[in-house]
Amino acid sequence: EIAEKGAGLGIKFFQFSFVDLFGVQRSKLVPAQRVQELATNGAGFAGFATHIDMDPTMGDLLAIPDPATLTPLPWRPEVGWLSCNLVHNGTDLDHSPRNVLRKVVAALEAEGVAMKVGVECEFFLLDAPGPGEKPGAAPRIGDPLDTQGKPCYDSHALMRRYDYISELCTHMETMGWGPYQADHEDASGQFEINWDYDDALLTADRAVFFKYMARTLAEAHGLRATFMPKPFAGLTGSGCHAHVSLVSTTGQKQNVCGGGEAAMHGLSVTALKFLGGLLAHAPGYTAITNPSVNSFKRLNARSTTSGATWSPTAATWAGNNRSALVRVPSGAPRMELRLADMAANQYLLPAVMGAAGLDGLQGNVPIAPPPVNLNMYHAHDPAVAAALATAGKLPPNLREALNALDASAGLRRQLGDGFVDAYLKLRRAHWEAYTSHLSQWEIQEYLDC
Repeated sequence: EIAEKGAGLGIKFFQFSFVDLFGVQRSKLVPAQRVQELATNGAGFAGFATHIDMDPTMGDLLAIPDPATLTPLPWRPEVGWLSCNLVHNGTDLDHSPRNVLRKVVAALEAEGVAMKVGVECEFFLLDAPGPGEKPGAAPRIGDPLDTQGKPCYDSHALMRRYDYISELCTHMETMGWGPYQADHEDASGQFEINWDYDDALLTADRAVFFKYMARTLAEAHGLRATFMPKPFAGLTGSGCHAHVSLVSTTGQKQNVCGGGEAAMHGLSVTALKFLGGLLAHAPGYTAITNPSVNSFKRLNARSTTSGATWSPTAATWAGNNRSALVRVPSGAPRMELRLADMAANQYLLPAVMGAAGLDGLQGNVPIAPPPVNLNMYHAHDPAVAAALATAGKLPPNLREALNALDASAGLRRQLGDGFVDAYLKLRRAHWEAYTSHLSQWEIQEYLDC
């Protein structure tokens, strides 16, 4: 199937791709003459060489492409990109991110619902590193005129990047994604492009491809696209707000999230059960939606030059209120999780949303309580302080988030111990590498102590 379709598209090479636990895309190029063989048997990878929990004695990790994902690279159409499922010793690797999402999607379908997801991918456009510039140099906004205190939706800053943004959108249209708006976001040099929501797995494949495409095209324009959550201390970080709705798998496959009471912002009992899981398991899945040390500079920011961090402070929900963990947009039977950032693995993000919601659907956690329709950024307000005192607390750093995930019986039940333990092993090693690093701040603070 892949060989025939590729021949019709004029593809000369196939890019067999997967993302590891840290969301890094890995791939091999396969000549068209050999694609049928490798599509059947898999392209071999040394898993230990990536962020996968394997050691050098464990043999090959096989990447088996999903034919439905075949996509000619719009900027190099003789290359066909394929998203792969990982197999080891004849069985699906239990901690492969795409396999984890597939497992959760199947479990939700066994409950009679399919999960639809849309993501808002924010990113910065920076200057590309100059000749001889040392790695780790301070990042610089690519547009020296982009300096407004409140730059969100700035027309001039947006149009100065027209060539790049329009090229991205045109490629997305060609691939059938349905891009419908692009804007300058709340920080200088920050942008967002939105496209149509779809099945969870399809949206995840597209989000992975989007990051690949955005970076590649930025390089071609002499820029650098970064999805780092908080590259500038005083500016708003890059979130990945994720919208989720549930659709019945039988009959007319209708959205089952609406039709509820006005006091509960129209959410159905089914949606409120799912939401109950999102709220109850927020501390644990923060380790996955916000997986980096830097992620918590965005979550715990006091303020920004624009006046708001746009990130949640506690596990609350509300209507069209962007200070809550979960927002229910006006007139839309869906839920928006506002926690994640762009460091999140784009397969694991919907996987943990689905896993948490599934635990709610199965009655393992309480149904969602009444909404908190307050500005949660006003912690000095007595009503907000009271709500914060009873709401679930979000972890203050990656270490605490990993501990919360480790202790979460519900997330372990839905995601599997194999995945959770592998993820914790690698991310805890990442945390330990951070804590052993000697920073310039420490030199400045303690050299003369």
